[in-house]
Amino acid sequence: MNEMFKPEDEMINLTEIREAEEDVGRNTSDNPTMGDVINRRFSRRGFLGGSLAVTAIATTVSPLALMIADEARAEGVSAFSFTEVEAGVDETHHVAEGYDADVLLRWGDKVFADSPEFDPMNQTAESQSKQFGYNNDYVGFIPLDGADDHGLLVVNHEYTNAELMFPNWASIGKDGEGKDKVMMGEFTKDIVDIEMAAHGGTVIEIRKENGKWVPVLDGTMNRRLHVGTEMALSGPAAGHDRVKTNADPSGTKVLGTLNNCAGGVTPWGTWLMAEENFHGYFVGELPEGHPETVNYERYGAPRGWYNWGTHHDRFDVSKEPNEPNRFGWVVEVDPTDPNSVPKKRTALGRMKHEGAESVLNKDGRVVFYCGDDERFDYVYKFVTAGTYNPDDRAANMDLLDDGTLYVARFNADGTLDWMPLVHGEGPLNADNGFTSQADVVIEARRAGDLLGATKMDRPEDVQPNAMTGKVYCMLTNNTRRKAGDENAANPRADNAFGHIIEISETDGDFAATKSTWEILIKCGDPSVAEVGASFSSATTKDGWFGMPDNCAIDADGRLWVSTDGNSAKKTGRTDGLWAVDTEGDARATSKLFFRVPVGAEMCGPLFDPTGETVFLAVQHPGDEGLATYEQPATRWPDFRDDMPVRPAVVAVTKQGGGKIGMA
Repeated sequence: MNEMFKPEDEMINLTEIREAEEDVGRNTSDNPTMGDVINRRFSRRGFLGGSLAVTAIATTVSPLALMIADEARAEGVSAFSFTEVEAGVDETHHVAEGYDADVLLRWGDKVFADSPEFDPMNQTAESQSKQFGYNNDYVGFIPLDGADDHGLLVVNHEYTNAELMFPNWASIGKDGEGKDKVMMGEFTKDIVDIEMAAHGGTVIEIRKENGKWVPVLDGTMNRRLHVGTEMALSGPAAGHDRVKTNADPSGTKVLGTLNNCAGGVTPWGTWLMAEENFHGYFVGELPEGHPETVNYERYGAPRGWYNWGTHHDRFDVSKEPNEPNRFGWVVEVDPTDPNSVPKKRTALGRMKHEGAESVLNKDGRVVFYCGDDERFDYVYKFVTAGTYNPDDRAANMDLLDDGTLYVARFNADGTLDWMPLVHGEGPLNADNGFTSQADVVIEARRAGDLLGATKMDRPEDVQPNAMTGKVYCMLTNNTRRKAGDENAANPRADNAFGHIIEISETDGDFAATKSTWEILIKCGDPSVAEVGASFSSATTKDGWFGMPDNCAIDADGRLWVSTDGNSAKKTGRTDGLWAVDTEGDARATSKLFFRVPVGAEMCGPLFDPTGETVFLAVQHPGDEGLATYEQPATRWPDFRDDMPVRPAVVAVTKQGGGKIGMA
């Protein structure tokens, strides 16, 4: 989710308000921003002398923007071959010609053979706990018995839109100034409990039959995780006083996971669920002088987006002041064992996690990358201490409890320092409130502040490419950079469109502590010179995008980017999936492959091992403008008067078979 363009007094629905609140930028450190770093770097390269590389962030001055577009001219052959989709906005989805986009799973669909049929007029928490959850985000695939056409689909359910879920609940009315607004109904315990059951995640067996993927409802490994699922804390913070509560004096057991945004699948076949905006689920006030006050302010908790604390004491910080410390982690789930207890791996740090994508390093260690999704926060990676054993899955199951967490500092000379967040090193000591590694991981943000990490423009997905040694970091936007900070080589003030950074790990060593970085693309409409977008000029009017969010590397090492924030009002187009060239003369060329229905965000994407299917998560469709259950912007995907708009996972395949995006 994100906030763009509109001042708060123009916001008309709950999602827009939450999106604005989540991105206020709570980093008060004087660490340099990414814009500062880019400015210093490219000023040193002699920009006006013509030595600016095509991948540098473009200027806001029109003649120079045109010069960059000319230098970016792509005359080479693209790695992608498909007929591009026309950008636009309407009620349904669109996929490139010659492809099928089949709805695989919708909110409310059965997960088990004995799940109740979806009845939107008579929802219950018990029914929802056996049905596919709301707002599907990350999608992962774990093959069964090495098969390409049979496996487990794992899906995160990030959050809920009550105004689109519940009939006769929200309405359109007037605020105190007479403006039209979406008015919320009462958050009764029944409503809250359904919301809690719709969060979490789903494990479901799927199989390819006659070229199409179908769910296997009697699969023995099918599972729903939600806010009531028992989980364990492991790693440095487990058992620490700061995670103990009245309900859990041991500090080792947590009920549930929430706001699971992006994620990952480990080399040993476990599923990682990244907890993102946990701060919005808590209400109340800490007692005056409470030791967690500074910690919670750095994360923005409690924010009170949901009314759960009215009915469940653990979400009220005045009653359970340590409960927020039990969220904001990466959760590891063994999808092959439906009775296993998921573990919150605290060694990877506590933040608003966006993703946990991994790569097997050449020395056998495993490296995980993630962004902390808020304006002016940081990029991280975690390197396991132990090595992956491909012949002994059990030996890998606790690799995430021991390793080193690093935070990134991007330097003006094009190098990048990965700085270890280790108790006792540098300023991470008792003088600064860090008495153990538990304190470091609980307050990973403040630890990064003290180390001088670079303040980024909303780092979201961070995806390594095992074939090339490159790492791609999606920076969605930063509309809070103030005017006066920009110059010829610096990102714009009010940066609405974001950009993509390409990191090159030294000698293909993903565990390296010194790397280099470049700008792959500065996003936005390249036909508007003042925007300063740096797509290749071979990119068509349909191919440019703004607000990069998630991304994927397919089986052939190609980059695909999905977006969050495009809309009829903001860009005249919906979000979607774009194919992006990263090599050769075609570098920085982008093509639109799939676009979502009005109001939706494009999540995923995930390619199966063959590259012949891409799974896409269409999140919060219909959430545009004055949208309610009775009056959504679309009724996708069913288009039935008796069915609400429903988030869904779509499986895209090529007609007649073959790899996605290839001739």
